[in-house]
This record gives sequence, structure tokens and C-alpha cells, in this order.
Amino acid sequence: MSFTVEERGNPNSLSYRLFFKNAEGKYISPFHDIPIYADESQNIFHMVVEVPRWTNAKMEIATKDILNPIKQDVKKGKLRYVANVFPHKGYIWNYGAIPQTWEDPAHKDGDTNCCGDNDPIDVCEIGSRVCTRGEVIKVKVLGILAMIDEGETDWKVIGINVEDPEAKEFNNISDVQRLKPSYLEATVDWFRRYKVPDGKPENCFAFNEEFKDKDFAIEVIKNTHNFWRALISQQTKAGELNCKNTCVSVGDNPYCCSADEAKAAVGETCPCGKEEPIPSSVDKWFYYERK
Repeated sequence: MSFTVEERGNPNSLSYRLFFKNAEGKYISPFHDIPIYADESQNIFHMVVEVPRWTNAKMEIATKDILNPIKQDVKKGKLRYVANVFPHKGYIWNYGAIPQTWEDPAHKDGDTNCCGDNDPIDVCEIGSRVCTRGEVIKVKVLGILAMIDEGETDWKVIGINVEDPEAKEFNNISDVQRLKPSYLEATVDWFRRYKVPDGKPENCFAFNEEFKDKDFAIEVIKNTHNFWRALISQQTKAGELNCKNTCVSVGDNPYCCSADEAKAAVGETCPCGKEEPIPSSVDKWFYYERK
């Protein structure tokens, strides 16, 4: 199963979009049409890479737009870049999401006592290769961190690309602690403080900042897949989410998007143009004492 991407608009601008196609060249939604599993029998999941390691642009699957392309988050009319909180530079892993999952904002999680953040579940991929934006990789799940972001549950799955040279050595969260010392501590530190330069408070975590193991993580992922299934089958209200898809819903289902409708939606966006410069302020480092 292979996927390709098509750039539209000017990179590093408000018009930029990254649309997805399947092997047949059909436009698809990375939220709804890419299967959750790459290999269900081995619990290997697909991951859509939104942000390559070391970069700062806060790119994400546009859950409220038709076909859910990747685009850059916007705050107060300006493109959003994640601040560098010393000693970190950009995202410290390849960052993305598992398709066909959804953290339901109407469901209060029993472990965090908070409702979901209305997004697909996030993944931090810790392999040695820097991935490309829009790449769809297969990940082995190792563990999970329960972040609480402004009162919402925001799970962070820790995984590794199955094609990574080191993948065979990593089978659970304890292997990350053993083979990549300080990486998990840095991950908690990154998520705790990355919004502080924007004037936000530090984030907090359930389980006393402890990473839960592989089995726990897989169970959480499966739960978010069940929430997505309820969403796509119209058992749950979508709210502002765009659930149009070209492969899952069929017939007269309101979420069924025809090939012509998908082509038209992409055609309404700007053709790929010249890359805009990234502001030099994105490279600034911020310094804070750890509390």
C-alpha cells in the first residue's frame, strides 16, 4: 500500500496545502482513508508524518477541511511555528498522527479525567532517519505519554519506523529508556514547556509523568479507533470536523466524496508556487528555569 502527496499553494504561506493520493492516483483523506493498520496481526500502525524532526512549522492534518490536507496551523492570522525552548530545536522526533483514530471531545478519559482534544492520536517517531512531510510510514508502538493540554486529553504515542535499522532492538518503552537514555525525559520536558514562550502555562501529565508501556498504548489507540468508527458511521456528531472521504463511505452516505468532487476541491486551491521565506525569528532560543 503506497501513498503520494501533491503540494498546492506556496510553501511557508497561508495558501500551502499537502493533499494525499493512493496508489491508483485517487485523492484521499489522510484522516479517514488511510487504514489505521499496516499489519493488524503484528500491531503495526500507519503514521502520517506531519512534522519532520528538527523543523518548527506546526503542520497538521486539517480535520475541518475537505480531504483533510496537511496545512500549517494559524494563530491570530499568522503561521504558527513551535518555539525553541533551550536546549531543544524544533520537534525532537518525527511527529504525526495515526489515521482512522479520534480523541473524542465528548468522552472523559478514566485515566486523565479530561475529554479528548478532537484530533487523531499523535505519534512521536524516534527512529534515526528524518522523515519528509506527508510521508506515510509503518510504526511499531513502544509506549505512550498522557499529556493534559489546556484541560484536554492529548495522548502522545512513542513509536519507531519498522524500517529503521534499529527497529528490531526496540519492543517496549523500557528499550527506549535503556538504548536512548534521557530521550523520554527530554520528551516530557519538550511537551511541558513548548507553549510557555506563547504566554501559556506549562502542560501537565497523568500518571505522574510516567510513560505507559506498549500494551497500554495499543489499547488506547484501539479505543481512539473505535471513537473514529462511531464518528465516520454517524453515531457521533462530527461538529466542525470534515468527514468526507473517497474510500470508506459509499453510496448516498453524506460523507462519501466522489472522485470528481475530490478533484474539484483540490482544484479550488492555488497551484504550487514559489516558496516563501521562513522568518528568522523562528530560530530564536528561549531560556527558562525548570520548575
